[in-house]
Amino acid sequence: MKNINYSEKKAKDFNILTRLYQFYSLYVLYFPFFGLPFYKFKVERNKNIPKDKLYILAPNHISYMDVFIVNWAFERPLGYIAKQELFKTDTNFHKWIATNVRRLGAFAVNREKVGLSTIKSVKETFKANYNLCIFPQGGIRKNKVIENISGGFIYFAKTNKIDIVPMGVSGLEQYNWNPFKKQQVNLKIGTPISYELDEKEILKQWCDQVCKLTGYENKNFIEENK
Repeated sequence: MKNINYSEKKAKDFNILTRLYQFYSLYVLYFPFFGLPFYKFKVERNKNIPKDKLYILAPNHISYMDVFIVNWAFERPLGYIAKQELFKTDTNFHKWIATNVRRLGAFAVNREKVGLSTIKSVKETFKANYNLCIFPQGGIRKNKVIENISGGFIYFAKTNKIDIVPMGVSGLEQYNWNPFKKQQVNLKIGTPISYELDEKEILKQWCDQVCKLTGYENKNFIEENK
């Protein structure tokens, strides 16, 4: 069996099959069975974002469903950076997850030390005319607090000269399985942040915007200033 490097993606891998699989996952699997029966979705898109530019989409991360709904809300082709733990292949179930995450257009990153394959895959994503989605929190956080945010997404923005678009996701902090009491989910797209700004200023603007878009508490810079 061929060994797959899950941190490696080529521009040719982001193709019509990727988009079809993303649409299939969203409209055939997620919305009919897990989304629309249990949730009401409200999207606030930013009409002032130029359509002729590529961006790094940077949402907060509160559920396993985020990957589907941010793609739908952003309305543009997306590749994803995903933590390498999602690409385990030690069991058939893990292999199934790894295969499907990869089909969605994701590739792996070692959050402790970013590898060369991941860096190259980011460039290939933009080469394919795909935007890139990164969750700066690094994992799911349901506590309604923005804190301990690393600057990895800023590194990719600066090295590829790509602006960052913040997105706020709220309402999925807890899953809902009651179809008679649908839960409100909000997705709000913020204002692009220039990659040319100082790294600390980019991080501050991202935190400020996401907190404003979600109503969450901003502790990232409170902790830094202690």
